[in-house]
Amino acid sequence: MSAEARRRASAGMLAMTMLVGCYLAPRFWVQSHPTLDTTTPAISLTGSGTALSQGATAAGTGVIPESPEIRLSGSWLAGGRMPEVPELGGSTMVQNALRDLETLSLPYGVPVAGWAPAWRYVWPRDSAFAASALARTGHIAEARRILNFLSTAQPASGQFEARYRPDGSGPPDDRGLQLDGSGWAVWATDQLASQLPAKDDRRQLVTDFDGLLDRSIDAILVSTGNGTTLPPASADYWETPERRVTLATCSVLLTGLRSAERLYGATNDPRQFLVGLVADRFERTVLDAFAADGFPRHLGGPARSVDLGVTFMVSPFAGTGDRAALDAWRRSPTFMRRPAGGLAPGGSWRRDGISWTPTVATYAMAAACHGPRAPAVEMLRWLDQHRTAAGSLPEKVLANGQPASVAPLAWTAAAVVITADELERGCAGGNAG
Repeated sequence: MSAEARRRASAGMLAMTMLVGCYLAPRFWVQSHPTLDTTTPAISLTGSGTALSQGATAAGTGVIPESPEIRLSGSWLAGGRMPEVPELGGSTMVQNALRDLETLSLPYGVPVAGWAPAWRYVWPRDSAFAASALARTGHIAEARRILNFLSTAQPASGQFEARYRPDGSGPPDDRGLQLDGSGWAVWATDQLASQLPAKDDRRQLVTDFDGLLDRSIDAILVSTGNGTTLPPASADYWETPERRVTLATCSVLLTGLRSAERLYGATNDPRQFLVGLVADRFERTVLDAFAADGFPRHLGGPARSVDLGVTFMVSPFAGTGDRAALDAWRRSPTFMRRPAGGLAPGGSWRRDGISWTPTVATYAMAAACHGPRAPAVEMLRWLDQHRTAAGSLPEKVLANGQPASVAPLAWTAAAVVITADELERGCAGGNAG
């Protein structure tokens, strides 16, 4: 690239970043959980999925964002498929959620968790949900871009940092490693593979991302002693330091092993059999450790502390068929319910009356895979009723039903799209296996 071309690209990138910030900053309101202003509503995009600028190439991706006119015309949505939930009566929630995922991907091509400064980073977990949602709706290139980002960010150890800058320049702070990132990366790859109709395409995907797969599985094998022990304590989706291992970390690592078993099978790799044996062994290790206490958040904790860890044990995640785990998952909302009708991150979360939409939407994903439609539909309806005035899904809902904190939120948006797809096409939603 000539010096002049580099200068123009740099100027274009700077202009795009300034336009993005100017457009979105006034439309977002956010506060951290401890200082949440219960009198102030969440504010989100005026028009979900609106493009923010044009002409600049996203750094490191070679992708030129589409113009506002193209995005507003809906051609990006038309390039895929839109899951429909008839029971929602023509709601635009799923469409808006998908648009918000694309908007949150500007300008670098990978979705940040939210647009507020503290959320403007890429979490492996949130990215995995977004990759699944995008793949399920036919946006394969965008899902692959997320895997590319994760593969590039991942070190040789296979263990991910908690979050990364979206421009690919590394982690923004010293939060440290989160062991579950390896599991999320493999699950995301498997979710994308399940949406590819041809065996050759699935085989090629695994070949293209064999480094991401192998490094992630190696990291899981090391942290679990080849499935014989629980992993070390690590922060998980609660984003808090941990001194004891959590069920959520264990469940996501098991999810990664089960996903890898299918992915290695796509290429007839003999590691399919070996990883399957480790997955069976590790599932038994986790069940032996957590089942007797009712699948609490921490090893040895009370049953009432149950959280999404037990949700990650069932489909569409680790997919256990263990009856005790399924029963604990079905009971878990009893301990997590909050006044507005949503769920807290877990039963032992602070009693502040606040519902968290990622918890609700993720539970709905599992509900769509187990039993009748009604529970999953009811959770989607609750989320639909608690969107912001602009139509986006907020992170939190106050006890009085008012949306609060950052909106839109990538994790919630993705989980809503996935749930809608599961209700329409079944839990696998494609060509899994």
